[in-house]
Amino acid sequence: MSLSTTTTVIGAGSYGTALAFCLSRNNYPTFLWGRNSDAVELMQTQRVNHKYLGDFTFPEQLQAVTNLKHAIKQSTYILIVVPSHAFADTVIAIAPMIEAHHQVIWASKGLEPGTGDLLENVAEQHLPEGTPLAVLSGPTFAAEMAAGLPTAITLSSKNAHLNQTFGALLHDSQRFRVYMNNDMTGVQLGGAVKNVIAIGAGLADGLGFGANARTALITRGLVEMKRLGLALGAQSDTFMGMACLGDLVLTCTDNQSRNRRFGLALGQGMSVDAAIESIGQVVEGYRNTDEVHILANKQGIEMPICEQLYAVLYEGKSAKDAALTLLGREQTSE
Repeated sequence: MSLSTTTTVIGAGSYGTALAFCLSRNNYPTFLWGRNSDAVELMQTQRVNHKYLGDFTFPEQLQAVTNLKHAIKQSTYILIVVPSHAFADTVIAIAPMIEAHHQVIWASKGLEPGTGDLLENVAEQHLPEGTPLAVLSGPTFAAEMAAGLPTAITLSSKNAHLNQTFGALLHDSQRFRVYMNNDMTGVQLGGAVKNVIAIGAGLADGLGFGANARTALITRGLVEMKRLGLALGAQSDTFMGMACLGDLVLTCTDNQSRNRRFGLALGQGMSVDAAIESIGQVVEGYRNTDEVHILANKQGIEMPICEQLYAVLYEGKSAKDAALTLLGREQTSE
């Protein structure tokens, strides 16, 4: 086993498992760790994650492990794939294990609960100073990645060496293309805001508003995403790439998206709690809506779609009334 090509993936849900598949299928040693040690031991014994990706057998180079400290010590790359609300706790837990050779990447999509802070800032606050950081984001559904279907993703880091080396581990010319950039702010915001807009797209479809309304939400949602991003110093081009426009279109238009299905349930009359329960997994966009609301208010940025979704999810406004509020806004130009 080569330390320089070994990755520990923290988070054994569907997305963490799928990313572990991508790395190990490229013949790189990969550890997969999850909180439930009994479930992880069963994965290793049966060579399958029955709860999330039961149709796919683990590649030979993938090991499910219960000893996180040991796995991290044997790895160069630490890939965090947990819900964004668990990101800070995860980083705090692994910080004492991080040594000079480690490089930390995350595929969590969201902002810090309560503050709306970028996860990059959370990582910098808790990890050893100078730890190379990167964020992995883009239009990717776990089951399609696990199946080896053609996929493209964005890896963003201010550290060119990390971008190059970890990007090379993930890249597979036959099925998995990695695009690299250095705009971590734009990529992180894309992953958070698109979840909010996807709830809106599902909600509109649940109300029976049709394809015209869905397309308008996607288009104007991208405007809101970019408006917030530019205020925080992101690069304009990022918003037309995989991590922003690409992920936005995917999440708003395909029912593999939990956020879209959550919105559909709301539009069809379910309560917020019942809609979340009906999904059966974490609905990142629910928390992201609050986080984006906090950040937009801090920055003084107008985000009408996100604002109305916040009113539906957190203030009890009806989905129909929120839609009517958006339609009734003063006419403007693009």
